[in-house]
Amino acid sequence: MPDSADAPNEALEIVDIVLEDDRWEDAGLPAMAERAARAVGEWLDLGAFQIVVMGCDDARIAALNAEFRGKPKPTNVLSWPAVEFDARLPGAHPEPPEVEELGDIAIAYDTCLREAEAQGKPFADHAMHLLVHAMLHLAGYDHIDDEDAETMEDAERSILGKLGIPDPYLEHET
Repeated sequence: MPDSADAPNEALEIVDIVLEDDRWEDAGLPAMAERAARAVGEWLDLGAFQIVVMGCDDARIAALNAEFRGKPKPTNVLSWPAVEFDARLPGAHPEPPEVEELGDIAIAYDTCLREAEAQGKPFADHAMHLLVHAMLHLAGYDHIDDEDAETMEDAERSILGKLGIPDPYLEHET
């Protein structure tokens, strides 16, 4: 019988879930986050890794946004990478982090729901997009300049496409 080190990666949970808002349980955040993490990990060829995802409300994420970014208002998702990434050329893909714990994510139910409704998207699709987006931040992607934003958005489109989720930026292009 193989030992646990030989067990398939699918048997291991990648995401440690913290639910501060029960609506996330009803929305299926644990399964969504696990599915998003597996897709991101596969796309980036990360190997074994783990992240923490906290499902919260607007009040909690506003407090976190104020504390960590100096912006005392709600936002859709925040991420805290476990490592600092080296500078890279604009638009270049970051080197995958060589750590098992990638970092933490907080996602706000109220803002996610408002945005999904305003954009005419299914809530689950929008939540998956935000999770993939935040997980890419944990892996060193950003959108500080236009070239980096394009690289990150292309990664999101590719990962979400593999999950059967339509291009989240399509309706925002002119």
